[in-house]
Amino acid sequence: MTERIYRWTKKHLREQLAVVRGDMSPTIVLENATYLNSVRRQWFTANIWIYKDRIVYVGDAFPDRVENTEVVDCSEHYIVPGYIEHHAHPFQLYNPHSLAKYAALRGTTTLINDNMMFFLHLDKKKALSAVEKLDELPTSMYWWCRYDAQTELEEEEELFSNSKMKAWLEHHLVIQGGELTSWPKVLSGDDSILHWMQETTRLRKPIEGHLPGASEKTLSQMALLGVTCDHEAINGKEALMRLNLGYTTSLRYSSIRPDLPKMLEELQELGVDDYSRVLFTTDGSTPAFYEQGVIDKLIKIAIDKGVPIVDAYAMGTYNVARYYNIDHKLGMIAPGRMAHLNFLTKKEDPVPTSVLAKGQWIRYQGEDCYPESTFPWEDYGVKPLDIDWELTDDDLHFSMPLGIELSNAVILKPYQVSREVTVDSLSYDHDECFFVLIDRNGKWMINTVIKGFASRLSGFASSFSNTGDIVLIGKNKKDMVVAFNALKKAGGGMFIVEDEQVVSQIELPLFGMLSNKPMPELIAEHKEFVDLLRARGYEHQDPVYTLLFFSSTHLPYIRVTQRGIYDVHKKTVLFPSIMR
Repeated sequence: MTERIYRWTKKHLREQLAVVRGDMSPTIVLENATYLNSVRRQWFTANIWIYKDRIVYVGDAFPDRVENTEVVDCSEHYIVPGYIEHHAHPFQLYNPHSLAKYAALRGTTTLINDNMMFFLHLDKKKALSAVEKLDELPTSMYWWCRYDAQTELEEEEELFSNSKMKAWLEHHLVIQGGELTSWPKVLSGDDSILHWMQETTRLRKPIEGHLPGASEKTLSQMALLGVTCDHEAINGKEALMRLNLGYTTSLRYSSIRPDLPKMLEELQELGVDDYSRVLFTTDGSTPAFYEQGVIDKLIKIAIDKGVPIVDAYAMGTYNVARYYNIDHKLGMIAPGRMAHLNFLTKKEDPVPTSVLAKGQWIRYQGEDCYPESTFPWEDYGVKPLDIDWELTDDDLHFSMPLGIELSNAVILKPYQVSREVTVDSLSYDHDECFFVLIDRNGKWMINTVIKGFASRLSGFASSFSNTGDIVLIGKNKKDMVVAFNALKKAGGGMFIVEDEQVVSQIELPLFGMLSNKPMPELIAEHKEFVDLLRARGYEHQDPVYTLLFFSSTHLPYIRVTQRGIYDVHKKTVLFPSIMR
């Protein structure tokens, strides 16, 4: 337990001191290293000594003892701290293990992660044990603690029990509260969430907001309640307003909101020249988006937009570590910090040719050497979706007068169903499809019609959703049943069916929502799947986001939740789910 909490025990610390004193050899010496000193905001040349996973010395001296020490001539490189993604959602088809490896190989060696999936689907002990096991990776893994499920759940009070919330918030790897999607509830008098916000502040941990379109008065009120950072600005004016009000402000570049280039231009036009309270995030982008890179891509965008190079790197390293009060461990190249280091050929190019993570090479001279490993998910209760019930034609009756219209990738609006839907199949001449949200345990369901998702989609089934319940969409009831049965057999996934044959699939055997494949394979699957849906009439940014957010009540205007079709503005259920 001591080693888990402190990382470096008294024994470790004494060994590190012995290395500096010359009584023991360092593990690695980076000789003639031109490195970015984040505090001085300058590039210096020094010798950097590393002992196991920690930097123990940075300066002019060369160690007296170098038995079994790897000495690396760094005169041809520029070295910067490992990058930090502070707002990761490591459950967008990929899983925390696969994302960590992929990100680290591009230099993002620290992830601060959403805990939603673990919180909702694992018991407290197994979830926190999984979090601790993941921290054994070369990548540093930290976590948030959610305050709400951002949907209407049947058993929300039980899920967000006092003992569970307390255990998460007080865990040493949980360094943030939020993100706070339920802020309207807090402003309207929800003291239970406010209590956990107060506890977060008492523990000296920051709170991440989720405040899209918030006015100056709303932002002021949320600051009074403890929110310290927000990532929802979509232009320079909104970002500047957050900075003016004392917020740390995270600039987003994601698959659904690629706002960063425009925001940087506008911030500079507005006279911003101090970026010390500005961070970067990719905000849980879907797999194919990460082909471009992770935080390395955002740093490159900033440099190309004229942001001073030191500031561009700081927004992905030092600024993040300072904000989270972990700069004694991460975010700079100095004694005592974790040996997360990126080796660059040019200051202007943040894609590393070599990467050290926790003092071990995971990329060396362009070759990947991240230790090959699989994560023992089943040990922590993460298993394929076990469906022990049947979907029949009798379940697929559609008579509800209220349909849902997808106006963009994530916004749902109500509309009046006027088309005849008591048939077995719908025409390809329009963009209305049958829609079903059904409990993963088969207890309840909601049947309606969706407009704007696709026009030529015969049968589709997905166990990937915000709540883990099953989404069925299609023109043909028989193909929808075939898609469901394919999902059931695979233990989870997304399946497209035509003429009773599966034509494309992404298997998701972890919770029924996550792939266990390496990111490069998943990226290829994701791209193919999106292309096939687009060919069948999907016209929005990314269907993965659409599926994820069907139930998410932090978005307007209506949502399809476990309780039924829900009016977000009025906070009422318009049509309840029905028992099967």
